[in-house]
Formats: sequence, C-alpha cells, structure tokens
Amino acid sequence: MIFEWKQPMKHYKAVFLDWDDTIGDWNTAEHKALRDIYTRYGLDELYPSYEDYLAAYKPYNLELWGRYGRGEVSKEYLHFSRFYHPLLASDSPSLGGRDKQELAREIGDEFLALTSRYFSVLPDADRVVRYLASKYPLTIVSNGFREVQYYKFAHSGLQDCFAHTLISDEIGINKPQPGIFLRALQLNGVTADEAVMIGDSYSSDILGAQAAGIDQIWIHPTPATETATYIVPSITDVMTLL
Repeated sequence: MIFEWKQPMKHYKAVFLDWDDTIGDWNTAEHKALRDIYTRYGLDELYPSYEDYLAAYKPYNLELWGRYGRGEVSKEYLHFSRFYHPLLASDSPSLGGRDKQELAREIGDEFLALTSRYFSVLPDADRVVRYLASKYPLTIVSNGFREVQYYKFAHSGLQDCFAHTLISDEIGINKPQPGIFLRALQLNGVTADEAVMIGDSYSSDILGAQAAGIDQIWIHPTPATETATYIVPSITDVMTLL
C-alpha cells in the first residue's frame, strides 16, 4: 500500500468520521435508487438510457451539494431541484400527464425511501469502526439529511461505537464550514491538534477539517494532486495509522 503524509504520526484523543462513502455505501444505494426511479417513472420518455439520465442528474446534484455546503441553498431547494432539473429536458410542462414539479417532489420522496432500503455498510468498515472505537471516542460528522442518516445509523449495527453524532441538517452548519468541526471539538473536549478527521470527500471532509485546524486522513484510492495530512487508499489502512 502507498501511504502519503506530511508530518510524523501524532497521538490523537478523538477521531471524527464522515459517514456516506466512508462507512456507509452511499454510491451503490444511490445508483440502485436512481435506476429504479428511471424505470418506475418512465423517464425513458426523456432519456434513451439510464446512463443518459444519470449524466443529467449527477453533475447538477454535485453542484447543488457544493452550494449547500457553502450555505447558498437550503436542504429543501437541493432536494427538489436535483430531481426537477432533469425533467426539464422536455419542453412539455408535464410528463406522462403529471405536472413536473409535483412529479419531482414525488421522486424525491421515493429516492429517500429507496436509498434507505438499499443501505449497506462498506466492506471492512464495520471492522475498522469497531477497532477505532476501542481506542478513541468517535464522532460522526455528516452532511446528510437527518431523517435518512439516523435510519442508516440505526441499521448499521454500529450505533454503540459513536460517542457523538453531528448532522449538518440538524445543527445548521454544513461541511466544509469549519463550524461543524469546531462543534465536534467542543463535544469531545479536545483542541484541534488533538483530533483527526477521516473521510473520502476532499471538498467537504478534508478542506473543512483543514479550515478548522484539524488533521485529516483522506481515503483516496488513486493518485491525487491535492494534499492532506495523511492519504491512504482504503479505510482498512486507517488501522495502520491509528
């Protein structure tokens, strides 16, 4: 395994973890849910293939999450717009006789239900979380929606491993804003140099922790030009570091 870090390992007193695509397999759940939606709602009227629909949905969804992280749009705006935007591929005000705004809201509700149904923990994440919990107080720091995230936590079998849970939707501060990380420090009674953040998202987890003065472990399986305190290819490699 190739590891990259820019300073000697420190003794930490608290560990913060992202949830989606760090512990929980959001990517698989999202794709299964979107494929079901494409079929169930007859979106082949607008897009010849599921891949075409995905190409319309994904970039705009990522843009919205970036804006949400910067506090530029609300949760409600994000959740509605990401499903309404792909429906605008047609000039018709309706799709299959359904008003597009009404349909976007229904698709949004169905998406949340489906991603919860398809939820799973990433391979090896259970083992790593339990290992970390035996050594450090753990805090989830997540940008997800609370009604979905709490379902995932409850069904992960890992709830007992976490001392604290911080969800941006609940406290009103999103990653990468440093405030959510500062709240985690306060909850654990530690200073920034006594904590480390583990996550897969450079823009949310790594840059946010850097802004708060907290060391970072970036789980990134391919070579990168960006920097973090530590870069590892897999979550299992965290056990070598901590």
